Amino acid sequence: MSKPAILAGGKPGEARATAGWAAGAQSRDPNAAAMLVDTQPATHQHVPAAPEVRDAWVQSQLIGVMMDNLGSTLLLGALSMPILVYLMAGEVPTWALVLWTAAMLVALVLRLQLIGIYRLRYDSVDGPQRQAFVQRYGWTWPAIGLLWGGPVALSYLQSSFITQFVCALLVVGQGLVTLAAYSAYRPIYRSYTNALSLSALVGLVLASAFHFDQTDLLQTTALFAVLAVFWALLQLAGVRLHQVYRSSFELQFSNQELIDSLTLQTRASLRAVSTKNRFLASAAHDLRQPVHALSLYADWLASEPEMARDIAPRILQSTRAINELFDSLFDLTRIDAGNYKVRLQHVEVHKLFADIALQFEPVAAGKQLRLRTRAQPIVLWSDPVVLRRILGNLVSNALRHTTRGGVLLALRRRQDMVVFEVWDTGVGIAREHQQAIFQEFFRVSQHQGTEDSLGLGLTIVSKLATLMGYQLALQSEASRGSVFRVMLPAYTQQEGAPAPQPTVVQA
Repeated sequence: MSKPAILAGGKPGEARATAGWAAGAQSRDPNAAAMLVDTQPATHQHVPAAPEVRDAWVQSQLIGVMMDNLGSTLLLGALSMPILVYLMAGEVPTWALVLWTAAMLVALVLRLQLIGIYRLRYDSVDGPQRQAFVQRYGWTWPAIGLLWGGPVALSYLQSSFITQFVCALLVVGQGLVTLAAYSAYRPIYRSYTNALSLSALVGLVLASAFHFDQTDLLQTTALFAVLAVFWALLQLAGVRLHQVYRSSFELQFSNQELIDSLTLQTRASLRAVSTKNRFLASAAHDLRQPVHALSLYADWLASEPEMARDIAPRILQSTRAINELFDSLFDLTRIDAGNYKVRLQHVEVHKLFADIALQFEPVAAGKQLRLRTRAQPIVLWSDPVVLRRILGNLVSNALRHTTRGGVLLALRRRQDMVVFEVWDTGVGIAREHQQAIFQEFFRVSQHQGTEDSLGLGLTIVSKLATLMGYQLALQSEASRGSVFRVMLPAYTQQEGAPAPQPTVVQA
């Protein structure tokens, strides 16, 4: 279930007259938003990374290992090249040796530049950037592999046995060094070893073609077989070593995910303890006031029975406050425990709005406010009780904090969702309070209308929206009014869709 995002900021309608304000409310852009605010930060759960994310991270680490080993291969090449030039000088055509030496020097300088580019730009980043680096410069590895096979073509059957032996030993050494240096990243390792083996093979073929002899043919055939076996062993060993590297980084990624999960759970537990302590303290305070008032009224009634007509409404008000607090506490407990009953069915919006208007019109009339509803003829797939509770709490909150003007309950349809809106011309909500208002028992002290508020209405709205998979949006400005939006995504309107989780549907 996706977590609702709270969008805060921007400017709501500013007209004070009810008619002008209502028209302005309908013309405002419902997409206006400025800042994401988390209504329930304590409920964050660690979401395991997608396989694509894991693979991208592992690949970037494997590239890092390969690049860390590139310096050693560069050093080995720089030390080996003078020895080869010394041995082949005078035994192979000078022009060919000069050409190969120049190409190798260019390749070594290019390799040094690649190391510098990687250290400056890519060593401190992960993921796609390193992949882009390899895709851009990956051709250099097979190119250098081809060059390192060149001494075989230059020396075979043309130079002394010692020179041929050293050149062959060089090919074997390059393969073994490559196994240790490049096998972490298989595409580069495979392209390099294939280029090295192909270059040596072509060198043998060309040398045999220009210096054909029956004895040399047998020797060349044997070398072909040895080279094929050596290439196959390199590929097999490269696969095994690559799997070791990959398994190591996958384990490291899993361990980091576990650490992140434990960190989030620890923070959530600490926050839950803090919330519980504040919850109990606030609940005890809010319960103590009406209970104490009931005790005083009972004593007053016992001592002056003739005052029953005056005392009875006050007793009723205190009792109603206690019942309202207990109802809210029980709702919060059931939602947090995961056993809030959800029954999805067809909901007629016109009838829903009529019920809400009938419930709150006396409250609006008592404060000389205008409560208006504007709905489209639409049938939703939702829980009517939950939807009525969400919208009812928002309308109640709007009426409580509005002293002039009015409140508008409206419905808008978008291409991908249905949006309920509750507009008011009340005191508004300052930016610094736009996240805290969704916490239990939070009340803005300077707001008129918070004296008899329990501070649980918006908390219940947030939790029920999360439960149903709805998105909750807030756009407000202090002293100018607010608009709350409840956005029902398209997938929640599919009949036959699974019920929201966590729920326990009871008979």
